[in-house]
Amino acid sequence: MSTPSTDLDHLWSVLPEARRHELVLTVQASDLDDLDHVNNTVYLAWCEAVARAHALRLELGTAALAALGAVPVARQHTITYLRPAVLGERLRVRTALLEHAGVRSVRGYTIDRLAGVAPQRLVECRTDWVWVDPLSGRPKRPAAEVATRFGF
Repeated sequence: MSTPSTDLDHLWSVLPEARRHELVLTVQASDLDDLDHVNNTVYLAWCEAVARAHALRLELGTAALAALGAVPVARQHTITYLRPAVLGERLRVRTALLEHAGVRSVRGYTIDRLAGVAPQRLVECRTDWVWVDPLSGRPKRPAAEVATRFGF
């Protein structure tokens, strides 16, 4: 069985651009915990930020999705921390939509340090999303347009 990051690394160059997005950021003092490395909750916030930026790039932010009749809500996050990041480091946060079927979608994420010859993996994450009606909160398939615009 492959991990989300293995899938993401393998698929990154072959997935349609509409299914993937990346951000580059620099670790700030406010990202650090008492041990002077990035707090574990900050990595999840970065995953959320890259997913949101991806949706906004495709003009599928929350308001647009609500107007189309369904919005995604996180069902489960699985995060594997491999190495810490520290103040001032440049990081690449990537996401790709790995699956989309019915009321479920799956995103994979990787966070890599951009120093040295090759990026160094720090974090791998997977989020299972459920599409819901924005008014009732009940599971609901998104409009076909959503899948198409996200590259499925």
